Amino acid sequence: MIRALALTFLSIVLPLCMMAQTAYKNVRIDRGKGYYAPEEPCYVIHPLNPDIHLVGTNIHNLYRSQNAGKSWKPVTIASEYGIFGDPCLIADGKGQLYFFHLSDPTGKQWASSEVLDRIVCQTSSDQGQTWSSGSFMGLNGSKDQDKEWAIADPASGNIYVTWTQFDSYNSKARGDSTRILFAQSKDQGKSWSNPVRINAQSGNCLDDDQTAEGAVPAVGPNGEIYVAWSFGDRIWFNSSSDGGKTWGPHEIQVAEQPGGWTQSIPGIRRCNGLPVTVCDLSQGPHRGRIYINWTDQRNGATDTDVFVAWSDNGGKTWSEPLRVNNDGPGAHQFFSWMTVDPVTGAVYLVFYDRRNAEGLETEVWMATSTDGGQHFENERISKKPFTPSETLFLGDYNHITAINGMVRPVWTRTDGQKLSVWTALIQK
Repeated sequence: MIRALALTFLSIVLPLCMMAQTAYKNVRIDRGKGYYAPEEPCYVIHPLNPDIHLVGTNIHNLYRSQNAGKSWKPVTIASEYGIFGDPCLIADGKGQLYFFHLSDPTGKQWASSEVLDRIVCQTSSDQGQTWSSGSFMGLNGSKDQDKEWAIADPASGNIYVTWTQFDSYNSKARGDSTRILFAQSKDQGKSWSNPVRINAQSGNCLDDDQTAEGAVPAVGPNGEIYVAWSFGDRIWFNSSSDGGKTWGPHEIQVAEQPGGWTQSIPGIRRCNGLPVTVCDLSQGPHRGRIYINWTDQRNGATDTDVFVAWSDNGGKTWSEPLRVNNDGPGAHQFFSWMTVDPVTGAVYLVFYDRRNAEGLETEVWMATSTDGGQHFENERISKKPFTPSETLFLGDYNHITAINGMVRPVWTRTDGQKLSVWTALIQK
């Protein structure tokens, strides 16, 4: 009887203990208090020295680790054009680092008409210890530039950037619209080409489902440039095979995005499901495969899910969307980001997850595919859940990066009225 009771106890408690634990050490990068406390993190691993890691967060924060993410110190950074969030960190094949962000030349933030007037690029050639004041792209009268992202071509060394340009942010005027722009640098970020428009369909300026948003570029094995974005409850795609000089005359629909890219999640002040585009540059069997990841509510407003679609023909046709999270129906998974390990070809996604939630409790999970995105294993990577508050801005995205099995997700959590940014030390 006692043995039977013990076995019953273990059969209940052990699964709960396993569910409550993660094998990965969680490391806090920074914490703060206030609306512009650290959030919207982006992570980069130095390609020539994998012990050097950097993270950028809103609104003007930069952190550096010399021991592969085990400990962190802030880096002092400033630009003559101002720093106003949407951080994006990348590295090129020679080891130069790039920090992209929005602008605030006067330092007055929203009180200034010049805020968001350009996309800024600051560079570092000493592994992130010191940074240039920066160069810029996209300056165009009173138009507003938003949500930039960048990629380095490992073969040519060119740097490619895409973003959304607003005629006037939050304008309801019929004549005002948004478009997806592209620019490149051939001299390691010292100068930039004139922006090229890559979408045919204009969006409005309300920063909502009918706004063209979320352009993230990827580079193919032969220098192809791929970009996807959201607009009008759909995921759209375009590509260039000549280094960004010309693009397809019309964007290609990848998938529907039911519920749009602006999504309502209880306890989250603002949430989007904007797409992320990556390409497999490894020497593995899926080299050249393009992946696009997003979230939507096709399974209902109370069941946000993470999806991936892929293409093996340069984006001409796409697979059916695959649901990445493997829980039962009825829970929210949101704020996803994706990367492909350039050495192993493994696909990794990070996202917030409420499959085990009590109330608004939120965990961080990672999904891994080693078969080209056909199947995903899910695992919890956060040590403990957090409960978000709509009084705090959690940011618009998290991030994940990987090199040769070293995987570094990065996310924001709340504890009371304090925000903090975390990573997990993962080796696959």
